[in-house]
Amino acid sequence: MRLVRFLAVLCVAAGCIAGPADAKSRIKDIVEFEGVRENQLVGYGIVVGLNGTGDALRNAPFTKQSLEAMLERLGVNVRDANLNTKNVAAVMVTAKLPPFAAPGAQIDATVSALGDAKSLLGGTLLVTPLLGADGQAYAVAQGTVQTGSVSAGGASGSAVLKGVPTAGRIAGGASVEREIGFQLASMDQMRLTLRNPDFTTARRIADVINATFPESAVAQNPTIVAIRPPAGQNMVSFLAQVESLSVEPDSAAKVVIDEVAGVIVMGEAVRVSTVAIQQGNLTITVREQPAVSQPGAFARGGETVVVPQSDVSIEEEKGKQFLTVGSGASLSSLIAGLNALGLTPRDMISILQTIKAAGALQAEIEVM
Repeated sequence: MRLVRFLAVLCVAAGCIAGPADAKSRIKDIVEFEGVRENQLVGYGIVVGLNGTGDALRNAPFTKQSLEAMLERLGVNVRDANLNTKNVAAVMVTAKLPPFAAPGAQIDATVSALGDAKSLLGGTLLVTPLLGADGQAYAVAQGTVQTGSVSAGGASGSAVLKGVPTAGRIAGGASVEREIGFQLASMDQMRLTLRNPDFTTARRIADVINATFPESAVAQNPTIVAIRPPAGQNMVSFLAQVESLSVEPDSAAKVVIDEVAGVIVMGEAVRVSTVAIQQGNLTITVREQPAVSQPGAFARGGETVVVPQSDVSIEEEKGKQFLTVGSGASLSSLIAGLNALGLTPRDMISILQTIKAAGALQAEIEVM
């Protein structure tokens, strides 16, 4: 039963071995369309209405300056006042602008404390412009911050905290004010970017598109497939038809190992040359037992002392019989062979790395 977790992860990666050999995917699921992407926005703002959990103005001068500047814009002069509120916090606001978002669309905003605020729970973000990489404001955020955290404290100083109270989210809290100028319909060429670059997959995508729309696609490299709409179609209607086409992706043989969690994932293309495997464990046990040493009955100046006694033993597990994996063995044969040894996932990690060192594993090993 020690291998249940290993086998479950392995079956997901390999399609449980018995799955269809020609599992196809839609083109839209394995590529990115040039220019059709999210854009990152960022802004600096102030959260007010906190219950004494905001920034200490003496430790966060930027919060004090921002508060003074905001009040001055509203006609309140507090330059010479001794501000000591703890209900205000300086925050950074981030958001993702979806592709083709029109003015007036609502997007989510993430709010994170910039100073030494203890919590943003229940605070209200004031109007904050969100800027793009070009320095232009593309959205404006405002609203009540929801952190999803829970905290409780006692008079003795003990406290329980769940979640991160200094970061929160405002669902639909940002309004798009500027549209990104990207004229997709007027484009005469579009490049498809493979999420997992591969020569074979790029060629298959081009072949599938050309089978439906002759001479419309060219695989430029393992990452890029350039396409052109046929005469009489604009780019939008052409992409709507291309993205629904199915293709069988190819992938390189790879073994991914997470040594911390003891998880191994192997692709279906992994092959093994003829190799013999034997595994055994060596256990060294050290036991420390204190013993009391007392002076003799008529001894002078003696004292009772504790003398440690060490017991060291070595136990070596007898190796199981050699397991032979034949040349060109498939993934299912390799799994069956390793399971026959009755190993833990961590033992299998060591064996796979040793097989690779012996030159018998025809796959790339990636250790996370």
